Amino acid sequence: MSKRENLSRIRNIGIIAHIDAGKTTTTERILFYTGKTYRLGSVDEGTTVTDYMPQEKERGITITAAAISCEWRDHFINIIDTPGHIDFTAEVQRSLRVLDGGVVVFDAVAGVEPQSETVWRQADRYGVPRICFVNKMDRVGASYWRTIDMIRERLGAHPVAVQVPIGVEADFRGVVDLITMKAWVFTDELGAKPELIDVPSELEDLVAEKREELITTLADFDDEVMMLYLEGEEIPPEALKCVLRKTTISNELVPVLCGTALRNKGVQPLLDAIIDYLPSPVDIPPIVGINPETGEEEVREADPDGPLAALVFKIVSDPYVGRLAYVRVYSGRLQAGKAVLNSTRNRKERIGRLLRMHADKREDIKEIAAGDIGAIVGPKQTFTGETLCDPGHPIVLESIEFPEPVISVAIEPKTKADQDKLAVALQRLAEEDPTFRVRVDEQTGQTIISGMGELHLEVLVDRMMREFRVQARVGRPQVAYKETITRSVREEGRFVRQTGGRGQYGHVVLELEPLPPGSGFQFESKIVGGVIPKEFIPAVEAGVREALDAGVLAGFPLVDVKATLVDGSYHEVDSSEMAFKIAASMATREGARKAHPVLLEPIMKVEVVVPEQYLGDVIGDLNARRGEIVNIEQRPNGLQVVDARVPLAEMFGYATRLRSLTQGRGTFTMEFDHYRKVEENVARKVLAGEI
Repeated sequence: MSKRENLSRIRNIGIIAHIDAGKTTTTERILFYTGKTYRLGSVDEGTTVTDYMPQEKERGITITAAAISCEWRDHFINIIDTPGHIDFTAEVQRSLRVLDGGVVVFDAVAGVEPQSETVWRQADRYGVPRICFVNKMDRVGASYWRTIDMIRERLGAHPVAVQVPIGVEADFRGVVDLITMKAWVFTDELGAKPELIDVPSELEDLVAEKREELITTLADFDDEVMMLYLEGEEIPPEALKCVLRKTTISNELVPVLCGTALRNKGVQPLLDAIIDYLPSPVDIPPIVGINPETGEEEVREADPDGPLAALVFKIVSDPYVGRLAYVRVYSGRLQAGKAVLNSTRNRKERIGRLLRMHADKREDIKEIAAGDIGAIVGPKQTFTGETLCDPGHPIVLESIEFPEPVISVAIEPKTKADQDKLAVALQRLAEEDPTFRVRVDEQTGQTIISGMGELHLEVLVDRMMREFRVQARVGRPQVAYKETITRSVREEGRFVRQTGGRGQYGHVVLELEPLPPGSGFQFESKIVGGVIPKEFIPAVEAGVREALDAGVLAGFPLVDVKATLVDGSYHEVDSSEMAFKIAASMATREGARKAHPVLLEPIMKVEVVVPEQYLGDVIGDLNARRGEIVNIEQRPNGLQVVDARVPLAEMFGYATRLRSLTQGRGTFTMEFDHYRKVEENVARKVLAGEI
């Protein structure tokens, strides 16, 4: 039985963390120690394998999730190195959807940072088992135990230390394994030949105490370990590993390890922990989907001989092979040259070449079996979140939901020649990135692109100019405002046209009412006795939706509204779907005008880390930006962390302002939090086009 066939020897894992925690460096070390690369890549020098895009090398950040494969202890590991920046949250989300386990990297000095919380919540949502790696143990102010406390308090998790660090800060030189009671010491420069020694005498008491904590925690989950512990017997390491694996996979416990990836210490024990504690495709529950023909739920086991079920989680424009679709196969085999069904669109798709990806390099393969990840070259009709399956056994797997964009800019081509190229480039980029939207403004005729933040749009425009050779001018960033209503109204809409032949007749009575924030749109029909025939009711809903897309104050979408169809009338001959759609649209617009509409703006969760002496200036600046300070927390090394909620409209150019306020020593992260009503004086400026 080959390694690939033996599903229990496959690990599909993601490296996830806050920006700058050391994800890419950790991935590089994993590739080096597993023999995938022969030199250590550096983020600072732009020589990493997974950060291969020019924009990634220049900025020293990860932008797209790169897939790469390696082997360790006769196991096969598919790794996805994900971005840490909130603007690229879609990359993390779609990766977590198809992964079986995750390695969450924390900075030992900063501990749990805001983006760590975001990725942790996303992993919770998809039920992904995790292990934690506390990185940068060699830095001044590093604390393994404080980071574990923060994981417990901030993330609501149950971390268990499986290692004790040997030395701290500049003296950090290895780890003690609490399960085998052996110590790994990394003495050589490359860390490739760690020494296995006995527990250092100065750590014996601490190690004994932490091992006791580990065993008592594991004993709560396993009767056999409990009996051995109570009887004072020696517990074999295999028994402890078995319980820890079981509780990690069930998301009851999170093993925590430590090291410093940049200094090549602690990565091999991390690789062992990936094999020992994270699940293989057969350890996780089988995937559940809906049969599109019967509407019933169906289960697909992780079996290479079962019917094919695979999820496309990413589309990429590769400069060498064209359009690529990354796919995770849950059941059966995806084979080159075979026809499969895209059950989301109910279309046949022929599979051309199949590739195993090594970041931006690739090798041809004949098939991708259950439990594995690979890429398909050139699928024409397949997009992110869609299901490929066996035509004889159709199934639709749950798609991937992405956040709505919060920021827009206008873009226009510089020359006539760029015009056609611009449309093609934007379409390609929108296919790749589900959080990137393109639309044409009906009033101005401008092309508007929307994304998750300034950096997100900046990178996309940069890619458009480099990869697609399109020269374009970009306008000022615009905030994605929304509108809502504040009171309930009842409104009538009547559309009547009499022409020579058949006329048009639609008549509806709608009730509009506000919903709690974040509810979206709801539609209900209370029509009884055939006042309006059933076949026209979907047209009424479509008319309401169309009217809500362009609000009544300034054309921003209307949200958090419930529309109820309560009455109306129809004409035997003249009524049509179009007439009812127009009548519903008229009633919605008129009703929304009378329902005291208000403007809503996106409020961002902003976390600013600054040295203490600049705290007053930073708080003053945030207050001037209509910010609301939620919390101020002290960190080691005289740093202060300010947690604030600030309108996105006030945050443009904040990075430059913060640098000048703090002499370049302040950093900040920001993510979307919620929508809130705009103050009256600000709303007037927005509506007048001054903001």
